[in-house]
Amino acid sequence: MKKQKKKAHPTQSKKRKKAAPAAPPPKPRPGAPTPASPLDIFRQADAARDLVDQARAALEQGDWRRARTLGRQALAASADDVDALNVAGIAAFHLDDKTEALSLFDTALAFHPGHGEALMNRGNVLTDMGDLSAAEAAYRAALAADPGSAGARFNLGVLFEVSGRFAEAEDAFRKMLASDPAQAEARFHLANILKALGRLPQAIAEYDQTLSDDPRHAGAATNRGAVLQEMGRPLEARAAYEQALAIDPANPDARYNLGTLLQETGHPAEAIPQYEAVMAAAPDHAGAQVNIAYALREMGRLDDALAAARKALDLAPDYDKAWVNLGDLLLEMGRPAEAAAETAAFLEIHPGNTSALAFQAIALNEAGDQAGAARLLDFDNLLGPVEIAAPDGFADIAEFNSSLAEHLRRHPSLAHAPASHATRKGRHSGELTIGDKGPVVGLEAAIRAAAAEYREAAANLEEDHPFRASLDRAPDDIRLSVWGVVMEDRGHQVAHIHPAAWLSGVYYPEIPDVVRDDDPAHEGWIEFGRPPLDFHAKQPPRTTLIRPREGLMLLFPSYLYHQTVPFRAPVERVSVAFDLLTD
Repeated sequence: MKKQKKKAHPTQSKKRKKAAPAAPPPKPRPGAPTPASPLDIFRQADAARDLVDQARAALEQGDWRRARTLGRQALAASADDVDALNVAGIAAFHLDDKTEALSLFDTALAFHPGHGEALMNRGNVLTDMGDLSAAEAAYRAALAADPGSAGARFNLGVLFEVSGRFAEAEDAFRKMLASDPAQAEARFHLANILKALGRLPQAIAEYDQTLSDDPRHAGAATNRGAVLQEMGRPLEARAAYEQALAIDPANPDARYNLGTLLQETGHPAEAIPQYEAVMAAAPDHAGAQVNIAYALREMGRLDDALAAARKALDLAPDYDKAWVNLGDLLLEMGRPAEAAAETAAFLEIHPGNTSALAFQAIALNEAGDQAGAARLLDFDNLLGPVEIAAPDGFADIAEFNSSLAEHLRRHPSLAHAPASHATRKGRHSGELTIGDKGPVVGLEAAIRAAAAEYREAAANLEEDHPFRASLDRAPDDIRLSVWGVVMEDRGHQVAHIHPAAWLSGVYYPEIPDVVRDDDPAHEGWIEFGRPPLDFHAKQPPRTTLIRPREGLMLLFPSYLYHQTVPFRAPVERVSVAFDLLTD
């Protein structure tokens, strides 16, 4: 899904405050300067007011150049007029002159310290410039000046949202809604945050309320459809997308998502016109072009699919999914050597790319280069099992495991996994590193320590080993994502990788007795190396199986495909997965 996020922009003045009269500097004349008369001062102030009103009208019409010109003229009449400084700054921002915009807002604050609107607009420019720390300070100062400023609180919430600080974002938007429940845009963002946190039923409820408050909110209808699609409710999802398109027929997100839904439900021929409509409105939409190629494959039109896949690469030569899809299409066409060569070419430019490394192991094996594939699937050197010690505050590892499993079961985001996740017949949590972390604090420390040891050991790999590039591009500052999985009877995970990470892992706090060493069926075990069924691989893959046990942490390169074997028992298998993110 393409999640819509309202970008924070400087907003125009809602109510202009009358500026204190200020005399212009005297013009040089022979002899002693003559000060302006009080009448002249008031005339200049009136002229500035008229110009600001005209500038504001130009902003409302989207005429940024005229607004800036009028704002400058107002400043010539009254250099310290805070409204003139604000409207001129807003116009400069929309003309992509962020330096001038920031200077104008800073000038407004120099003349009028603590001015809420100027602080908020300054924060918006800094957000757009990527200086989120300074932007946050500006928004907080605006709230200190006016605790009831809905605009400052909204933009602070958006900043938290785009920064991944979802708990703080949720708090900001809930505070707005507590004071005014009818703020549809705040509720829309709250719904987006709940979706990101994996609290899908709550997200649906907030999208529903957003649409009740604002029936013309196409974004809420679109994102509601995406959540329904993720929850495996395709008929309701389609109705939601059609609702969004009835509101806004040109909405590219709703049309693209409708295409993916049609494709997922076995209607590739119907999906293609949706993608083509997206491409007509946005010719550089690589995702739509990739999906056109995939739909053509599903229809058996392989040559047309190949041409469409090449077009997708022309649009987005750095898009790893497009290269992987091209490679698999070549496998389907019986050209595995070309698939391996194409992927190798991409890896030359993007060394260490997780998705490409994962596919290259498949392509090399299909092309007959078992040695090359085995090097990528060197399980003896790439899998890192660790027996962790009990974190501080726990008497032993059994107490820690019990606390962690209970924390996961009680987590508000724990819900049956949506269709887009790898988990089948199990519950999946959202992010565990935010909010009340409880025993996850100790797990985080254990993960960081284990990752540091793994990285040190992996440095002994051959200099030209493909995974060395992943190590080289991994950030020094570890960014973790942690989530939990509670599998039920016959629960398992299908083969998948973690494309946003370079190193991944899993910890097992609770494993049922049915998962045992002497089971020839390996129920509940984790398997590495077997590609997903939708890839066109024909050769037997190189694989390995590992039995989970309580207290075991297992680290592995994120490009290794892994899945679990279903177990059959009326019990639960509890694990906590984690990623070390690439950026």
